[in-house]
Amino acid sequence: MDAALLVINAGSSSVKFALFDDGLNEVLSGVASEIGGASRLEIGGGADAVAMPDHAAALDAIFGALRARGIDPRTLKAAAHRVVHGGENLTQPMRIDAGVLAEIAACSPLAPLHNPHNLEAIEALARLAPDLVQFASFDTSFHATNPGVATRYAIPETDATRGIRRYGFHGISYAGLVEQLPEISAASLPRRLLAFHLGNGASLCAIRDGKSVATTMGYSPLDGLTMGTRSGGIDANAVLKLVEDNGLEATRAILNHESGLLGLSGGKSDMRRLMMDPSPKAGFAVEHFVYWTLRHAGSLMAAMQGLDGIAFTGGIGENAADVRMRIMEGLRWTGLEIGAGDGAQLHKDGSPVSAWIVPAREEWMIARDAAGLLGAA
Repeated sequence: MDAALLVINAGSSSVKFALFDDGLNEVLSGVASEIGGASRLEIGGGADAVAMPDHAAALDAIFGALRARGIDPRTLKAAAHRVVHGGENLTQPMRIDAGVLAEIAACSPLAPLHNPHNLEAIEALARLAPDLVQFASFDTSFHATNPGVATRYAIPETDATRGIRRYGFHGISYAGLVEQLPEISAASLPRRLLAFHLGNGASLCAIRDGKSVATTMGYSPLDGLTMGTRSGGIDANAVLKLVEDNGLEATRAILNHESGLLGLSGGKSDMRRLMMDPSPKAGFAVEHFVYWTLRHAGSLMAAMQGLDGIAFTGGIGENAADVRMRIMEGLRWTGLEIGAGDGAQLHKDGSPVSAWIVPAREEWMIARDAAGLLGAA
């Protein structure tokens, strides 16, 4: 197999991976999913139940599966990683060295469900293949172009508040969307583009002239839209009340793991299951998701001073046609004329606002970043 570059995308309960050749063609991919539960390893179209109690076990399983296919990480040109939080200093893809590792670790309190697992993957590869060059792409970096009024909370600037600002996330997905949409549409990128990254984690991004100017997630991936298990936006005094009544750790669990669609529906976080559930709670959860997506859409359109195009990506954005249609119906007032929706194009020809489905290709975008850095070395 002509593999040159390994991409690792470590999430809170899964590790995706993909191998690319020198032409950035994907030659193999897979995912270790439901880590800590009914874990499975899917690779090359096959799937097996594999005991993976933690991310270390998942990485061991992945490397073992690659070796069984004749792929030794030590023989690759490079590895590249998705890192969720780069903070204020890591604002572009870069080669990983001791200083970058320290910065990623310093950002772990800002993304406790992600950065530690990102570090674990980097360190595991370093132990397995000490001479392998490794790179990182950061989910926060696409939003480094947001103006200060968009990133600054209205709190005093003191040592006690250092680092408390809006960062934004899903940046690798949005960067890939900006790259892909002109190819899909055979037209230039809409000047004012509203991008919907809708999945278990969900956010919107206002993209003007190809650059992020506003996004719904803030200091952490908890803010903004209703999500699979995250609350989305909530009054800070409500959070303080939860801490007062339940303690810090319980509140963290409530807001990150027990809220969102799961909390509203009484037990379901998967949009496919909710759409098949006729219960009032399930219906309300979906309605809540759509309502707050549209509320935030209006805010981001104001940040761009208008709208020329919209694009959907992510698991829900690409696959949940009914949810997508409800959102588009709620945007008819912008001039959007909804088409048949039997392909990537969702609008009628001649609509003043275009609408598209753009497949999420985070691993490809990470590979592209790394290849560019390799070429510049």
